[in-house]
Amino acid sequence: MDGTLIDAPYDWQKIRLDLDTRGKPILAYISELQEPERSLKWKVLEKYEREATLNATLNKGILELLGFLEDLGIVRALVTNNNQKNVSYLLDKFNLVFDYVLTRERGFWKPSGAPLREVLKTFNLAQDECCLIGDSEFDIRAGVDAEITNIFILNPKKKEFFESNRAEMFVSFEDIQKKIKNLASDSCLS
Repeated sequence: MDGTLIDAPYDWQKIRLDLDTRGKPILAYISELQEPERSLKWKVLEKYEREATLNATLNKGILELLGFLEDLGIVRALVTNNNQKNVSYLLDKFNLVFDYVLTRERGFWKPSGAPLREVLKTFNLAQDECCLIGDSEFDIRAGVDAEITNIFILNPKKKEFFESNRAEMFVSFEDIQKKIKNLASDSCLS
């Protein structure tokens, strides 16, 4: 969601420093902590997330892409490491509609492929019948772990990483839409 659908002003370096994550991914680090420290760290993270959520803007082209997918009858699922409260706010604020939304409250998150496998299972889809659209290394790792065939990265920041992990890179949602149109006409997506 953050970075792909919306632009949210996160200062990840500052957040990691405030949380003292010791080089671990934020969600994994917090989930491993004992109480009461875990609850305190969640509150710190949620404060940063809420601030970024309130200042978020919609990325150009996402509404058109979602409408295009709906017109084709393609299931639209959102898998995000953000929390349900922020996700609901952003979906309402920007009138974004998905057939399925999976947030971190489910107990698993990217870079694991588990949340993506949950979507595949829910809609009875094979890995080659869907595509993952993301913007981060975590998106790629999750897609690779879930064995998703079509991994599309919007505006990659670390091109070398993405190129070495079978992801296709795109500069706009319009370009992704063209790719999906070709895949749909080849009956790869349903």
